[in-house]
Amino acid sequence: MLMDIIKARHSIRKYTDKQISREDMEKIMEAGNFAPNAGGGQRSILIGVHNKDLVTKIGIMNLSKFDRSNLAGSYVSREQPSVIDDEHIENGFYDAPSVVAIFGQNGFLFREADAFCCAENMVLQATELGIASCIISRGADTFLSAEGKKILKQWEIPENYSAICFVILGYIDGEQPHTKPRKVGRVKIVG
Repeated sequence: MLMDIIKARHSIRKYTDKQISREDMEKIMEAGNFAPNAGGGQRSILIGVHNKDLVTKIGIMNLSKFDRSNLAGSYVSREQPSVIDDEHIENGFYDAPSVVAIFGQNGFLFREADAFCCAENMVLQATELGIASCIISRGADTFLSAEGKKILKQWEIPENYSAICFVILGYIDGEQPHTKPRKVGRVKIVG
């Protein structure tokens, strides 16, 4: 049931070295490709990286310009620490062996919404397949360096596109985190 998958999904930030299969990555990306998108324009571009060394390189680039001074002071998780929780984390992709980068068309009003719809579909599909995942933001800064621009050129990303977010993929190192209780008063029906 879909609601069981939704409730089972967790943001995982501790991964083993075991790589997911290419077939599973294709299924996950297919889910992203069928996500809702503004006006049916299908503007998002999804690039799957199925190479741990390259994923690590991009993960380090993702975190290189991270400015902790803009944080709202929140704590994310003891079980699955975030870069917000641990300033010693150097890889913004948490050593996951695979990642899907989601790009949006610059200047398009709904590019973030489209990208995050793709990401949500992908993490749900990953959960159904028994694959751990996490949506990572900080897309815009990731490829600003000369090395980042070189990667985008190799991937043939149009110049009027930029990274919005990422979905990291792999297998959890350790136990599945506990589901946090839902806050009261967040869901209301009126009328």
